[in-house]
Amino acid sequence: MALLMEHQFRQLPADRQVETRPFLEAVSYLPPFFDCLGSTIFAPIKADISGNITKIKAVYDTNPGRFKTLQHILEAEKEMHGAEWPKVGATLALMWLKRALRFVQVFLQSLVDGEKDDSNPNLIRVNITKAYEIALKKYHSWLVQQLFKAALYAAPYKSDFLKALSKGRDVKEEECSEKIRKFLINFSATVDAVYELYSKMNADLDYTV
Repeated sequence: MALLMEHQFRQLPADRQVETRPFLEAVSYLPPFFDCLGSTIFAPIKADISGNITKIKAVYDTNPGRFKTLQHILEAEKEMHGAEWPKVGATLALMWLKRALRFVQVFLQSLVDGEKDDSNPNLIRVNITKAYEIALKKYHSWLVQQLFKAALYAAPYKSDFLKALSKGRDVKEEECSEKIRKFLINFSATVDAVYELYSKMNADLDYTV
């Protein structure tokens, strides 16, 4: 659980604005999370997350004052890129990043809600599948969907996943679940706020990869 709890997301202010620098710092610790799920399965998602964080940070670093919040970035890029927006720059990178974050959010929530395959309670395929179908499936081509389906069978047991999440320590499932719930409070609020921002600015795109 140390992997998540050591790098908590900030509580959002009343206006639900997401500050760019703390957001980037928090998400930069998420790629290793996918190693806990089995690096071969989720290596592409992990690579996408790292790449998208790098792209957003590159834009932020050009003018931290101007790009103080994620909304400031989207508004500035909309003005800068005109007709090409939102399929450019940090706006596009954040669009894909938020989907990967939603995947993490739904997966962890499903896990702590106790959703499981009653015939194989120590498998996490049910939780990963739910997260994939909600967050990523509609943006993936048929071929990518089939690759994901096949890769699911290499997913770790829940006990092994929780141990990896706790950096190799043996921990009780109840203790782990409680820490995940705490992590999800600010994390879920942040992910939801980014989705609301894209909806408000009509910045989402539905193409598949």
